[in-house]
Amino acid sequence: MLLSKLLDGLPLEVPVEDRFVTGIAYDSRRVGPGFLFVAIEGYKTDGHLYIKDAVNRGAAVVVLQQNLPVPGGTVKLMAPDTRRLLPLLSARFFGDPARKMKMVGVTGTNGKTTTTNLIETIYRAHGLKTGLIGTIHNRIGDRVLAVEHTTPESTDLQNLLAEMAAEGVGAVAMEVSSHALALHRVEQCEFDTAVFTNLTQDHLDFHGSMDEYLDAKLILFTQLGRNTFKTGPKRAVVNVDDPAAGRIIAACTAPVITYGINRPADVSARDVRINTRGVSYTAVVNGATIPLKLKMTARFNVYNSLAAIAAGTAAGIPLATIKQALEGVPGVPGRFELVDRGQNFAVVVDYAHTPDGLENVLSTAREVTEGKVIAVFGCGGDRDRSKRPLMGEIAARLSHLAVVTSDNPRSEDPLLIIEDIMPGVQKVPGASYVVIPDRRQAIDRAIRTAGPGDVVVIAGKGHEDYQIVGNSRLHFDDREEAAAVLEKVATGEGAR
Repeated sequence: MLLSKLLDGLPLEVPVEDRFVTGIAYDSRRVGPGFLFVAIEGYKTDGHLYIKDAVNRGAAVVVLQQNLPVPGGTVKLMAPDTRRLLPLLSARFFGDPARKMKMVGVTGTNGKTTTTNLIETIYRAHGLKTGLIGTIHNRIGDRVLAVEHTTPESTDLQNLLAEMAAEGVGAVAMEVSSHALALHRVEQCEFDTAVFTNLTQDHLDFHGSMDEYLDAKLILFTQLGRNTFKTGPKRAVVNVDDPAAGRIIAACTAPVITYGINRPADVSARDVRINTRGVSYTAVVNGATIPLKLKMTARFNVYNSLAAIAAGTAAGIPLATIKQALEGVPGVPGRFELVDRGQNFAVVVDYAHTPDGLENVLSTAREVTEGKVIAVFGCGGDRDRSKRPLMGEIAARLSHLAVVTSDNPRSEDPLLIIEDIMPGVQKVPGASYVVIPDRRQAIDRAIRTAGPGDVVVIAGKGHEDYQIVGNSRLHFDDREEAAAVLEKVATGEGAR
């Protein structure tokens, strides 16, 4: 693309001698001959430090917000905020792909992954080729792609969307994280539907306060339907049972569809029945009813499925299609996922890594069993420390035995993380707990402690197949570890 066309209408001075731009990069290691390099002031490093590297790799144009020298004959452009400029340049370079597909963005502390998977399934059942962007993986049709961030950086995102559009994708379901909203990664993505799941404590190491965290979420809804290039309706889908719903609804610039269980809503659930194998309920959609029997369990999955129903109806998809799609979903990896080797107790692996997420999954475990609940959990290093004692208190209160262990300690000492957890555990009178820093040993102890009818919940990692220790990513999968212990128990290996 010609530089003059890329910069058309932007407050940047176009050089007299035009250039052909072959690509865009914000990471100097990805620069190739003829690229435009955008130097961003990041949180871990500053792209301005890598200008020389970008030029050496062939950058034809460098966009800066610090007035630094640029070597050789490379074009230098100054911008007041390169991070805000990056998504606009990226979308323009890749042909504004979000305008060519239906875009559904899902934001919230918990439930984003399951809800996007359900929405994608509904669109697929409606006959569209679909795209999925999220925590577990990205997908174009049936082709699975690796994930680096829940929501990719704007250049990577626009490139991915362009690939989807080129392959005939008609609808994209996308997790939209608060980081992505605060860092402008999804600007230039024109969403047709925006979904709010819930808001509970998380990411305060980044946002600083719950108000700032909510403000980031609000961006998705304040921008919905503004500066639209698409035809068709825009809709916001909001969990009316969440305390933040009022703020979300007040911020919406498009019509709102509400969903919930406890308060009157456009899409609601009644006659909810939950067991370890699934959940059934009657969905009430603007007065119409559809009985649903899902292969996923837990009350939070009632909410996730209601959100998906609301998003489907917002797109005009028939209720019969929505029912067929939802009842066919076998579950989402690492979300209340059962590890079954024929044992007479349940073992569940779940991604719950926030106070609310842990409370939800343990409450569900108590709801579906008359036996004991045994919880294995830890807290991630280099993340919000204030949630550690909160999670300790929840685990001690809702389980009959809390096994405190390590979970992605990163650069922190696992024992110091556990020290932060323990005041919450010890706050619960008569709490039963054990501290086992080695996660493999913790899982082994929990499973060997379980008896008939009990539920073992292994929380925090879910679909992840690694532990981050220091700068190393070591293979570790809670599901594999649980299965290995269950097989040892079944063959009588080791004392139970």
